[in-house]
Amino acid sequence: MRAVWNGDEWELHLVCKKEIPVEDAPGDKTAGIDLGISNYLAIDYEDGASELYPGNVLKEDKHYFTREEYQTEGENGPSKRARKARQKLSRRKDHFLHTLSKHIVQRCVEEAVEKIAVGDLSDIREDDDGESRNWGGSGNKKLHGWEFDRFTNLLEYKAEEHGILVDRVGEENTSKTCSCCGQIRDSNRVERGLYVCSSCETTMNADVNGAVNIRRKITQSPPTEDMSNGRLARPVAYLFNQTSGSFHP
Repeated sequence: MRAVWNGDEWELHLVCKKEIPVEDAPGDKTAGIDLGISNYLAIDYEDGASELYPGNVLKEDKHYFTREEYQTEGENGPSKRARKARQKLSRRKDHFLHTLSKHIVQRCVEEAVEKIAVGDLSDIREDDDGESRNWGGSGNKKLHGWEFDRFTNLLEYKAEEHGILVDRVGEENTSKTCSCCGQIRDSNRVERGLYVCSSCETTMNADVNGAVNIRRKITQSPPTEDMSNGRLARPVAYLFNQTSGSFHP
């Protein structure tokens, strides 16, 4: 039990722990998730489709409510309106992350997934010396808005209910490696969303390529399966509908 001040009045919150029965895994396949900036995440299913989940809604909310907050800043600190804008942004972000993680788990159930590999970005804000890493003005702003750890935590406990294990794996070279032939080269990543292999000449979505390589961290290396260029180059994009509060292709 806890008392929480919501900006206008005190609320009494009762927190209960409930034991949830764990189901058997729906299958024995794997999936890989690449967390990114342009697309909030890309996911690749073993022997299945690849999907993108743009984070445009989060970016729009961050821009709008941050402006709303600064415009209403008082001389003695945040005004009542500024605090409400901050709280509303937090609630909308939580709703997005809960809905996204629930949707991803449901898709994994449909694709008979037993284990999900997620890129571990816990040290992305620091360099090898422990100092804050500088990603430039735009990059630092986008990085500050990332909620990768929060999303992964939500994904872990929602997946556990269905017997699906979430494994955090290192992302080293996953964005540089060609998922078709295995060549590692920085210049293959032509731009944010495009990967062109100079060896096998495969052209594909860069985030999906990363998701395939992350998935293979817990399945196989080097790649042996037949990769469809069409699947890699034209993944399905799921957009968040704010009216229904759900994702649709």
